[in-house]
Amino acid sequence: MVKSIILCFVLFSGVFAQDAYERHCVECHKELPTSLQRMFMRYLLVYSGEENVKAGLKHYLKYPLKEISVMSDLFIDTYGIKEKSTLSDSEIDEALDIYWDKYKVFNKLK
Repeated sequence: MVKSIILCFVLFSGVFAQDAYERHCVECHKELPTSLQRMFMRYLLVYSGEENVKAGLKHYLKYPLKEISVMSDLFIDTYGIKEKSTLSDSEIDEALDIYWDKYKVFNKLK
């Protein structure tokens, strides 16, 4: 009985311990041949700053089109365009804030 309670606690804590980025981004992207870090660098190269990167990503998540994707034509032809996100604005913002903090290069270069 105690083992099953501990097992349930561990399972529930593991599910709720994931943040918005882990729940909504990592899970889908783990099957793709390019990492989320590499995609971040492509967005950073195109949009250059935090506000623009987040706005570009948010717009793409809400209105995915080949014309606004930063991925290569080969990548898009192979894997297609992402389906429109069903996340709320606040969930997208939370995931993008975590994504930005995880891969930003500012203040990390020495």
